[in-house]
Amino acid sequence: MGAIPTKPATTEMLELQNLSKSYGDRPVLEGISLSIAKGEIVSILGPSGCGKSTLLNLVLGLTEASAGRIVYDGEDLTHVPMEKRGFNIVFQDYALFPNLNAYENIVYGLRNFPDRATPEELHDLIELLGLERHLNQRIEELSGGQRQRVALARTLVMKPRLLLLDEPLSALDGLIKESIKTRIRTIARQLDLTTLIVTHDPEEALTLSDKVLIINEGRIAQFGTPQEIISRPADDFIRKFILSQLTIKRDNIYRLFGNFDGMEGADAPGAVPLPVGAALTGAALRSSVSAGAF
Repeated sequence: MGAIPTKPATTEMLELQNLSKSYGDRPVLEGISLSIAKGEIVSILGPSGCGKSTLLNLVLGLTEASAGRIVYDGEDLTHVPMEKRGFNIVFQDYALFPNLNAYENIVYGLRNFPDRATPEELHDLIELLGLERHLNQRIEELSGGQRQRVALARTLVMKPRLLLLDEPLSALDGLIKESIKTRIRTIARQLDLTTLIVTHDPEEALTLSDKVLIINEGRIAQFGTPQEIISRPADDFIRKFILSQLTIKRDNIYRLFGNFDGMEGADAPGAVPLPVGAALTGAALRSSVSAGAF
């Protein structure tokens, strides 16, 4: 008997092949094709109604595709039920149980799958997300950032094959938002976890992600690294969609701090851009906008 064939090694964990979705005669998504590597953070960005949430639901399995294929690690999941895909999502409203405290919410899924995480792994995850002091607090006693971290812990303790986040930062402000962005990046790197994020905020997408998928009217407008999108936008829609929002933020910063007086290095206008493939920091993003990279 010959040797059992093995599946060739691949870094492409998620592949969408000509994926489309229609409701009756109304197309919502058309011809979505792309590949996402293992451990990559990819943001799905676009205006309201462009189809980004529909795409997230297709990958999760909440919605059935009208055409095309969803392939994960070489396995066709197009018609596999949601509960058998091994993907988990953190919803925009967190969907925490108000009658349970933070710890009870985190371990809720382990009631049916107690072997999914060891006590040591659970402890490490709680520590990674900085939740040690909040475990006995009820949900209404937690801040927005703390609730977000509890929702992330509840999802990650189940060891999803793919992490999906629906507008994870939309209800957060300032330093809390930046803290959660840092934690999401840390989790993705430490766990080598492929992560898909839906957002409407260009700055959020460009500073958090390895790659950004921009959707316009149900089709891919551009898919690339933040630096590629900033330096080589594919069309006028991307220039206007990205530029109009970032310019407002840039102008607000100018009004508050003047022309970046006293800033040096990466904070200074005209600083050397990040290498292609790296997420933009806030400073690098401001520099790109300031230097007229659009």
